Amino acid sequence: MSIRIALGLAVAAAGIAAQVVAAQAADPYVVGVTAAMTGPAASTQAPVIEMLKVYVDRVNARGGIDGHPIKLIVEDDQAEPSKAAANGTKLIRQDGAIMLINSSLSSTYGPNVAEAKRANVPIWFAGAVCPKEAAPPADRLEYCSTGFDFSYDIPAGINYIKDVAQGTPKVALVGMPIPISRIGIDNAEKQAQSLGMTVVDKEFIAPPTADYTPFATKLIADKPDWGFSYGTWVIEIKAFEAMRRLGWTGSYLTYGHIQAEDELARVKDDKLTVFSANALFKDDLPIHHEIRDAATAAKISYPYTQGSEGWLTGMALESILQRTGWPVTTDKLVAAMESLNLDTKGLRGGPLVWTKDNHFRTRQYYRFYRWNSAANGIERVKDWIAVDVKPAS
Repeated sequence: MSIRIALGLAVAAAGIAAQVVAAQAADPYVVGVTAAMTGPAASTQAPVIEMLKVYVDRVNARGGIDGHPIKLIVEDDQAEPSKAAANGTKLIRQDGAIMLINSSLSSTYGPNVAEAKRANVPIWFAGAVCPKEAAPPADRLEYCSTGFDFSYDIPAGINYIKDVAQGTPKVALVGMPIPISRIGIDNAEKQAQSLGMTVVDKEFIAPPTADYTPFATKLIADKPDWGFSYGTWVIEIKAFEAMRRLGWTGSYLTYGHIQAEDELARVKDDKLTVFSANALFKDDLPIHHEIRDAATAAKISYPYTQGSEGWLTGMALESILQRTGWPVTTDKLVAAMESLNLDTKGLRGGPLVWTKDNHFRTRQYYRFYRWNSAANGIERVKDWIAVDVKPAS
């Protein structure tokens, strides 16, 4: 190799190294996260944030957003309101977060929303159930990308039972003693009754409950044809299994949280049906392969089959920051968020669209799945149904 070529290569290498150092030294987009990383709600919330971290790391490895890395600061709130409040204050006032992401139980929302509004920064619910303030007419600072939302999930689930059940079924309802789950189950009761169904029992079970038998005993006392549950996966599946142990043989429908795919394969019960706004990995889409490969390489703590919500959050965050640009202002960030039109690449039934007045989505989609013992695998029993999201009347 000639001296001229060697010197040229050295100069080029030095230039690349300088660019990398410059990108690393650039001011970051600071994004604060308060999430139930441990505690009773962690199984539903923590995988979302782990996968979001994986996505953000990939973005930063490519140079960030126009040379500015994303600095994701995650604080564990254990689904406790007081800890979430302290986290929100720290992340916004001390760490200078340009937005706050909440991935926890609805009981933590109040203090986080209050802090975000005091500081005039957006709060985004990701992996956490969507508050009504994200739906039209939306609050300027509140957004939600999570697949599930009781306002649309409950009608979709109860209508499904009505469509597939014969006659006028008797239904037992299961929820959690937290605001959104309780409201959802109360609404399920009203809708079921309006469709001619008989609600035989309604139980609210806290996730730390050790023995579900007393609740299951009440739920099956009047021999319901169907069970319907809406809460965290822990209470959804534990209530079902307790009912089965007591000899109940009816059908059961519940929202398919991120654990649902693995749990359908574990339980192997043909009468357990889940419905989800996210396509299960059983559908084997190219984006499922991308998530699987990234999760495997990062050696995340949870199965890759629980990665869709976190990955979609990362996709949306990248898109938003690309359109926000630098330097960041709340007005620029809000403008980017309320014009989101994200190609979900099949993870959802259509794009994730936010508008100025709708920070939830313009259309919601659901697929229904269950275990098929004859085929020894999960089957799709109803393809995407679409529901238009409209302002509350």
